Amino acid sequence: MEEKACKICRLVITHGDTCPSCGSKELTTKWGSPVIILNAEKSDIAKKLGLKMNSTYAVNVST
Repeated sequence: MEEKACKICRLVITHGDTCPSCGSKELTTKWGSPVIILNAEKSDIAKKLGLKMNSTYAVNVST
C-alpha cells in the first residue's frame, strides 16, 4: 500500500483514509522529504516544524 501524507498536519500514514493525528480526510500520495521524529519534546526540528508526536512526517506536501 502506498504511503499518504496528511495535507493538514503532514503526518505520513500507511493505511486508512483518515489522519489518526488530526482527523483530516485530506490525504495525498504526492509528498516528499520525510523526517522521522524520535523525541518530539527535545527535537529542534520538531519544534521548528510544529510537530508534537513521534512519527514520520512529510516536509513537502502537494495540494
